Amino acid sequence: MKPQPSSVAEQALAARRVVQVSGPARQIGYSHGMQKTAPSLSMFQVLACGAAIVTLSMGIRHGFGLWLQPVTQEMGWTRQSFALAMAIQNLSWGLMGIFAGMAADRFGAFRVLLGGAALYALGLAGMAWAPTPTAFALTAGVLIGTAQAGTTYAVIYGVLGRQIAPEKRSWAMGVAAAAGSFGQFLMVPLEGWLIADLGWQQALLALALMVLLVWPLALGLREPGFGGATRPQRAQTIGQALGEAFRYPSFLLLMAGYFVCGFQVVFIGVHMPSYLKDHGLSPQVASYALALIGLFNVFGTYIAGTLGQRMPKRHILAFIYFARAVIISVFVLVPLSPLSVYVFSAAMGLLWLSTVPPTNATIAQIFGVQHLSMLGGFVFFSHQVGSFFGVWLGGYLYDATGSYNIVWYIAIALGVFAGLINLPVKEHAISRDSVAPA
Repeated sequence: MKPQPSSVAEQALAARRVVQVSGPARQIGYSHGMQKTAPSLSMFQVLACGAAIVTLSMGIRHGFGLWLQPVTQEMGWTRQSFALAMAIQNLSWGLMGIFAGMAADRFGAFRVLLGGAALYALGLAGMAWAPTPTAFALTAGVLIGTAQAGTTYAVIYGVLGRQIAPEKRSWAMGVAAAAGSFGQFLMVPLEGWLIADLGWQQALLALALMVLLVWPLALGLREPGFGGATRPQRAQTIGQALGEAFRYPSFLLLMAGYFVCGFQVVFIGVHMPSYLKDHGLSPQVASYALALIGLFNVFGTYIAGTLGQRMPKRHILAFIYFARAVIISVFVLVPLSPLSVYVFSAAMGLLWLSTVPPTNATIAQIFGVQHLSMLGGFVFFSHQVGSFFGVWLGGYLYDATGSYNIVWYIAIALGVFAGLINLPVKEHAISRDSVAPA
């Protein structure tokens, strides 16, 4: 058992160490009676701007499955070609999310968001004009994936972690994740309407202009202490933070669970429209299904974030993964109809991105917020590796067998696996006897 500081001076020194480990100067922290310091940005400002950015960036990417058939039919490409581009997008998003997180932790979210929005617009325009599957993979895959790394959760959650008190952090992350879900509900029907009214190429160009709204919204996340030559004080180097995380078994379990999350949601999001059309259902059913997922996920992510303040987050995560396995099993067993699709979409919507708040809040709770965007980026990279396999296997196995059945069965088995491995996660703050100065 570690001895407690005995003198007033030792208590003050211990309090300063906690502030250094948990985040930059002006970060809210608590230890040994330490007084709260006011956040640099108001909670309303951070939540409003962060939620609006996530709504736009996530809303656009959730509708990419609507382009599968128009693009492949007009260009004469296979579904596997389209699926490979989406798989590369998810892998690029995950890989570049690590570096986007490092940049956001060091230079602030504002600059990363500006660059990410510009790449998003270029990627959407390139996706519209790509003449070959290779060019399509470079634009829809690499460019847009990199853009999403700089405009979605890892960057936004870093700001939330630094600017919002620990007792409200999980709730705030739930609000931001709910905004991403609302973006799906709002943007997917809009994207379907744009494709029907303008054609798939002009629809992409319209979205390229729309995504530039991230620029003015990013001004609301411009944190003091990240501009000019000033840099936040660091008690840990990047190497120390990574070594600590990857030696901690619970971090690896969270990464493994997030792999499963990515496999399931991206396979369903990209391939379900074509799965439904193959079974004789209209494209409108697919649009409404994806919109329902987004609508119900608004409630699911908010509830998950709120519950994360009151009960063990590992139990929340285990329940989500087990429930997904049950819901997918029922969906593939019952006769397919618009009603069964809508019930499935509503049920999956409650669980869709509800893993995001408890996973990221657990990382912050264990390791502090100093390197939260970077560590969240590594966990999200695992999510995107799962996304790669989910979307690619969907296209590959469909072309090989003429059916998505095998991928549905894999998604069920992985849900059970993820539920089991989240149960032993340890959520308490990691013990640091000493931290070498950066």
